[in-house]
Amino acid sequence: MTFNGWFQILLYFAVILLLTKPMGVFMAKVFNRERTWLDGVMRPLERLLYRLTKIDEEREMSWKEYAVSMLLFSAVSMLVLYLLQRAQQWLPLNPQKFSGVAPDLAFNTAASFTTNTNWQFYSGEQVMSYLTQMAGLAYHNFASAAVGMALAVAFIRGIARKEAKAIGNFWVDTTRAILWILVPLSIVSSIVLISQGVIQNNKPYTTVKLVEPQQVPRAGQDGKPVVGPDGKPVMDTVTEQTIANGPIASQEAIKELGTNGGGFLNANSAHPFENPTPFSNFFEMVLIFLIPAGFTYTLGRMTNSQAHGWAVFAAMAILFFAGVTTAYWAEARGNPLLTATDQRASTMQPGGNMEGKEVRFGIANSALFATITTDASCGAVNGFHDSYTPLGGMVPLANIMLGEIVFGGVGAGMYGMLIFVVLSVFIAGLMVGRTPEYLGKKIEAYDVKMAMLYVLIFPLAILVLSGISSLTSSGLAALGNSGPHGLTEILYAFTSGTGNNGSAFGGLGPNRWYNLSMGFTMLVGRFLMIIPMLAIAGNLAQKKSVPPSPGTFPVTTPLFTGLVVGVIIIMGALTFFPALSLGPILEHLLAGAGKTF
Repeated sequence: MTFNGWFQILLYFAVILLLTKPMGVFMAKVFNRERTWLDGVMRPLERLLYRLTKIDEEREMSWKEYAVSMLLFSAVSMLVLYLLQRAQQWLPLNPQKFSGVAPDLAFNTAASFTTNTNWQFYSGEQVMSYLTQMAGLAYHNFASAAVGMALAVAFIRGIARKEAKAIGNFWVDTTRAILWILVPLSIVSSIVLISQGVIQNNKPYTTVKLVEPQQVPRAGQDGKPVVGPDGKPVMDTVTEQTIANGPIASQEAIKELGTNGGGFLNANSAHPFENPTPFSNFFEMVLIFLIPAGFTYTLGRMTNSQAHGWAVFAAMAILFFAGVTTAYWAEARGNPLLTATDQRASTMQPGGNMEGKEVRFGIANSALFATITTDASCGAVNGFHDSYTPLGGMVPLANIMLGEIVFGGVGAGMYGMLIFVVLSVFIAGLMVGRTPEYLGKKIEAYDVKMAMLYVLIFPLAILVLSGISSLTSSGLAALGNSGPHGLTEILYAFTSGTGNNGSAFGGLGPNRWYNLSMGFTMLVGRFLMIIPMLAIAGNLAQKKSVPPSPGTFPVTTPLFTGLVVGVIIIMGALTFFPALSLGPILEHLLAGAGKTF
């Protein structure tokens, strides 16, 4: 750990802090339908869209109508993406002549991008045509992000409104999120990334001659190296290299801004075509937290309690620094297998653990990126999480297990955090023996039941499917490692899928079981958790507002922030600590004893 490394981390957080208020104010104006400087351009386009789709923008919806609209929109979007992948060999903008995507992989990818997970069991530059990338995947990057933002705003309205039956209009909220926020910011961000060298074109891939021929193992149809009669791998001589082109910058911008994470290229943000410079790396990290951090200020503004918004921001910031500190320390300290065992010698690996990291980013920016992308439901990576030390790799895993509420995904992090706020207020009420209140609304049995349903669905999907995969031949067949590291690979996959994150421990390979089970868990983690959240929003909106009394627990103080942080950590620890003990924690202890997997 160095001064320069900490300076970069603190500089990043300072930039996010400075951008939180202006972003939050702008989003509050957009969703409150107040006038903004973009109205002259976007308002006519918005009206045209409503006329074409027969949407009454003045009509608001109950929480049930809101939920049904969201589910229907997502189902149709998912079906269109599935069909686009299956038929891409017959469609234009396919200069590489890629064939249609296999049914199970197409299902997995359609579920992934519809749910804002963007898990990729494929190499984008080797499987997806330009049309699929742009009209299918990039479209979903906008649509799924806008849906998350609309849901967060609906929850905030539920808190802010009094004796109301409606929480907004799903179609209006989604449209305004795309037109006023995601599209303008993506255009500007794409231009910034192009200025840094990120590629943006529709050219066929480029084939170049290698300066020196390379010997590479020949791969069979099963993807495994072909072995000759002498028991050695059969080698082929390679004299050319194919360099991918494509509309990368435009997808890179919305990938980070919408906390989607799905890369145009297989190496994601570790690839120089997606992330070429230290500035582009810093800029992409800022994009990931920009909207989620701004939502904390939007919360305060729309509920007329700005101090509460900052208290929620503070809770997120505490958890963020806890994660990045642990990851940076673990990676700077190095691999336990390579540290000195002599107590008189240094216990740190010289240079830290650089395996799986880009030299141009280093340990501090790699640990920071890994923490940010899993605090948010982004999943973009600028390094290989599977190559992190056991404790360093546990940080992104634990971040997702906490529900990705540390700023979180666009919208999803906000409503996920508000679920924990409701539970924290309820616990505080139990401590003083009175009915809990949250911003003038009494938290009653129905609200707590729905909150607990939201909280319990998440670990149930992760742990059940991880357990099945650990015991079946289909689950173990795709595993790259044995022992606790292999368990962590499985656990990370289902945690990432259910948490709609999309990052992975790359040692886990694709097969039909994981394509189907991961697709299922992504849908569960997105839609089954949204229903109880909207139910809480609808119930809160109908309640009367009661004035604060001497027994009301304030939600604007450091005590409240500490309680929320404590509730989040305790619930995460109680739920997932046994699994973490058998995975990364056990691996760390065994690595200290010289054992590998």
